[in-house]
Amino acid sequence: MIAIIDYGMGNLWSVKRKMDRIEADSVITSDEKEIRSCEKIILPGVGHFATAVSEIKKRGLWDLLYEQVIIEGKYILGICLGMQLMAHHSEEGDSEGFGWIDAEVIRFKIEDLRLKIGDSRLKIADGRLKIPHVGWNTLEKVKDSPLFMNIDMRSEFYFVHSYHIRCNNPENILAETVYGYPFVSAVNKDNIFGVQFHPEKSHDAGEMLLKNFVNL
Repeated sequence: MIAIIDYGMGNLWSVKRKMDRIEADSVITSDEKEIRSCEKIILPGVGHFATAVSEIKKRGLWDLLYEQVIIEGKYILGICLGMQLMAHHSEEGDSEGFGWIDAEVIRFKIEDLRLKIGDSRLKIADGRLKIPHVGWNTLEKVKDSPLFMNIDMRSEFYFVHSYHIRCNNPENILAETVYGYPFVSAVNKDNIFGVQFHPEKSHDAGEMLLKNFVNL
């Protein structure tokens, strides 16, 4: 059983539907007993970093997740904001995160960067890249990982975000994506995995990634 953590923020049911589609047993929960009994954890998230931290603590999940991930060593997959919460700190709300990954979360700093002519994949507003980064983009693999097994790295994944992780330890970087400049789009440290994109919205490639996580 996989626990999809409910802390009041995120597209929980999209993740659950995708897990059902790949026939993986999962439950949306914030219940301590259910989380303790699950073999793996998915931490989704959409919204404001500091608000997410507050909601996780309000529900008594902060210390529980630390225990399950760091002490018990359960595999966890952070999605979008869920990945960002694994960093030490975020500019969004000047808030501290879990600190599981040696990284900070920063806002895109591309307001003055101009697009290369002919790159139709990127959204333009008055000659500038739009923030948030919304839409489909590819990954550039930095290192091999079972998370990307049987996935064509030319596949496009769906992104929606204004902030991204900046890793201090390059060993934690699995993949990068270019939006104005390269940013970290997937991380791993031991049993901890995170992706900036939404695999639950990324068609076959996202489905395969979730299968790979289930099979870790």
